[in-house]
Amino acid sequence: MSERRQLIIDCDTGTDDAVALMLAALHPALDLIGVTTVFGNAPLEATTINSISTLDLVGRGEIPVHAGLARPIVRSAFPSQRRFTADSADDPHGTWLPIERSDRPAASTKAVEWLIETYRAATQPITLMPIGPLSNIAAAVALEPKFAEWVPQLIIMGGGHEVGNETPSAEFNIWADPEAAASVFAAGFRDVLLVPLDATHKALVTRADCTALEALGTPAGIGAAACIQKRVAGYEYSQKMVVPESAPVHDALCVAALVEPSIVTTRRHHVAVEVSGELTVGRTVIDTHGRGRKEPNAAIAFNADARRFVAMLLETFAAK
Repeated sequence: MSERRQLIIDCDTGTDDAVALMLAALHPALDLIGVTTVFGNAPLEATTINSISTLDLVGRGEIPVHAGLARPIVRSAFPSQRRFTADSADDPHGTWLPIERSDRPAASTKAVEWLIETYRAATQPITLMPIGPLSNIAAAVALEPKFAEWVPQLIIMGGGHEVGNETPSAEFNIWADPEAAASVFAAGFRDVLLVPLDATHKALVTRADCTALEALGTPAGIGAAACIQKRVAGYEYSQKMVVPESAPVHDALCVAALVEPSIVTTRRHHVAVEVSGELTVGRTVIDTHGRGRKEPNAAIAFNADARRFVAMLLETFAAK
């Protein structure tokens, strides 16, 4: 077997981040060397504890978790505080994951500094995978001018071309800190893969898939099933999916695409982020027709192989 690919995940751990962490921590092709957390699906305290709890659940408690930014880099009252209220029927995340909560402390509260120093000292490539608001990454870019140069591959879950989920124009991760997202896309990272809602909504996981995951009898299988079942219930309440009794597991698709790039279908375009406008703030402007005459700065996933994605989850989570 070839050498495992090193990976850092930056996340706002709710239900789909948890499945992504399990997949990254357990897949034999990957070496998850650290996790950084950010506000987003829940307040920073909860996303950090959720991340630690997920890793402990699957027996990877040695992977360090570093807490990062608790708010956007510019906006003091953004995103909407409704995300931080008590769990509701239409919320596919909730504040706390449906797994046992760990009391293990974070390795540090200096995620941004840890990211900069880790990449400064790196002797082999480390993929960076932000799957929450891009606040920590933007802060690293601002503090260290060479940070974008040091990161060999950036895989972002966020945005949407034809699909939004926070507003008709915007996906939550980008909307939650649009100034951070705008700065990251403009920073000059040399190898960027954007996995937007256009792809994740084509990689749906069904309630039947959850039954198969739970039947594996492993901590990861049972934990992933519980997280995805919560997502299915939330999506059933708030919106009808193309496939009934199903939901996207956005963040885990990024991990799958790192392991097996053919799981997603991509095209290269220029991406910018709108930072103003009541109806457009947080929109990822993906220039599919080259009207802006700017060079492409990312590969964008527009499609995904749902059955291969689910098969990877089952294969990986089956291991004892």
